[in-house]
Amino acid sequence: MKLCAQTITFVEPDTPAARCGIRAGDALLAINGEPVQDLIDYEKLSCERVLHVDICRSGETLSFRIRKDEYEPLGLCFETSLMSRMQTCKNHCLFCFIDQMPRGVRSSLQVKDDDWRMSFIMGNYVTLTNVDDEEFDRILRRGVSPLYVSVHAIDPEVRRRIMKNPTAGRIRERLEALKAAGLQFHAQIVLCPGINDGKILEETLSVLGSLAPACASVAIVPVGITKFREKLEQLATFDRDGSEAVIEQVERWQMQFLKTLGTRLVFLSDEWYLNAGRPIPPEAYYEDFGQIENGVGMLRLFAMDFEAALEDRQPLEEERFVSMAGGTAAAPFFRDLYRALDAYHIRWEIYPIPNRYFGGNVHVAGLVTGQDLIAELTGKHLYKTLLIPKNMLREKEAVFLDGLTVPELEEKLGVTVVAFGDGSDLVAKLFEVNV
Repeated sequence: MKLCAQTITFVEPDTPAARCGIRAGDALLAINGEPVQDLIDYEKLSCERVLHVDICRSGETLSFRIRKDEYEPLGLCFETSLMSRMQTCKNHCLFCFIDQMPRGVRSSLQVKDDDWRMSFIMGNYVTLTNVDDEEFDRILRRGVSPLYVSVHAIDPEVRRRIMKNPTAGRIRERLEALKAAGLQFHAQIVLCPGINDGKILEETLSVLGSLAPACASVAIVPVGITKFREKLEQLATFDRDGSEAVIEQVERWQMQFLKTLGTRLVFLSDEWYLNAGRPIPPEAYYEDFGQIENGVGMLRLFAMDFEAALEDRQPLEEERFVSMAGGTAAAPFFRDLYRALDAYHIRWEIYPIPNRYFGGNVHVAGLVTGQDLIAELTGKHLYKTLLIPKNMLREKEAVFLDGLTVPELEEKLGVTVVAFGDGSDLVAKLFEVNV
């Protein structure tokens, strides 16, 4: 058991901790006799009604007995949100996107996160290869659920080849332990032609299906590669026929799982349907949209929000003209969707933006950079307003992936750039007076 001393930076007023006399500058040693390693320990241990809290103050250990309501916050704040350093990845996955970044990108884009705590808190995917047995036992004891796990393949040799980590082959053992402990997980498979598809995928889906309902869902996404792979193993991508074959394979499993489990369980990201030239499935297909952050049903959900928001609108009295930019893959889908705007006197033009920055098979809007927009739109006839998806920008900042800012883009193109989120937000932006 690791011994920790967590420095308290602030005590929330009128909380159990404040009322008992714990102060900023004290160090939390233990709750109910157990060391507090991080936020997971703190939240789990502090939810009880009666707490015995050990504090270090000026080198002296003090003990406080605290009575409070169950799940009432204790009231302590610490130096970092996790209360410890984030665990980084020790894998060298064949398809790691960070390894395919160009030189000179900002340092935050080079961080390989493989921290199971961020999986629980934020929904980040983890491999469980960087967790030793003691730490994995803590996951089980603390009842951490659900986790989001990058499985990729159940076959030990194949998974070790994908991740280049000798511990990667223990994934089935780890997933079975989660199920035995009554915990849930969502699985991810990044599919690579000739590596973990075909019969390997069959085995992976069979095992994951046997682990349901602990296995709550499975998302399959196609491998993404950039042009920056000079010293990396060469990978193939899925063409139209290959995408069609994967869809048919997964549909067979979905029908089987519907009969045996009452859920499709396994879902394909939107890219598969775009690559195969198939329509995006209807709402019912995605059930509870449990893997939306993996691009599973993102387009369908966007369309649902867009169409619902339009129903409450009246046609504009005067015509409004807007330009829109996005990725190349989904451009046909959005052209069909946006035809509904014609009846509202909104005249629009959509520009698919090729990704020159990353190249390879990168076609999604979220990876379009400011440089890409300038290269494609310079000299084009643009309306005064250019609408772009918000996921092109850094969260809460008007900065693109390549560091270009929105004001810089506006100056280069001579337009006003407006970023939108979901489909309803797009409708709201389109009907704003100043657009």
